[in-house]
Amino acid sequence: MDMSRTPSLDLISLPRRQPATVAGIDWARLAAPEARRLRELGFDEGVSVEVLHRASLGSGPIACRIGRMTVALRRAVAGAVHVALPAGAE
Repeated sequence: MDMSRTPSLDLISLPRRQPATVAGIDWARLAAPEARRLRELGFDEGVSVEVLHRASLGSGPIACRIGRMTVALRRAVAGAVHVALPAGAE
């Protein structure tokens, strides 16, 4: 994916209900079990993702939709997921 033309940010910073596409995952930032879980859940480049809810506490989990599933991710894990916004989105 050509990141120079597409606005990108990490999953933590993605606004709620803003559809995005996974642009890349920094696998080196994740422990082996965390990386395995993301792969098992279907997180990979090109997959659609949307943040549904953030815990009211600043360090709480983030609920996101990937495909038809809703999953909760720790913020440290979500920070390793980089997303690209659709063209025209800010």
